[in-house]
Amino acid sequence: QVQLVESGGGLVQAGGSLRLSCVASGRDFSTYAMAWFRQTPGKEREFVARISRSGMVRNYGDSVKGRFIISRDNAKNTVALQMSSLEAEDTAVYYCAADSDPIGSNWPRDYDYWGQGTQVTVSS
Repeated sequence: QVQLVESGGGLVQAGGSLRLSCVASGRDFSTYAMAWFRQTPGKEREFVARISRSGMVRNYGDSVKGRFIISRDNAKNTVALQMSSLEAEDTAVYYCAADSDPIGSNWPRDYDYWGQGTQVTVSS
């Protein structure tokens, strides 16, 4: 069992930056691939970024490539999402997720554990 808690969300102006963090409790964090998804009302959950359990493989959604960076620290059981050049379209609830597959996936259905989400609002 893994519990995930996100933090770092808030209100930021367009063009600004924000850093989200996700802390995992439970066993064997380093055996999970980790990802960030986001969701707005009435829409499906959207893939943002993922990182393999080793940290060697990273993948980003097309809408955030070049602006967001995902990272992890297995010693601290944390995964982060550094967001830059934020746009109004980035406004959403951001979720951290854990996948027992070592590489991870771009699909929400493949993830085993989810955090409660953190709201990011970008004002234009």
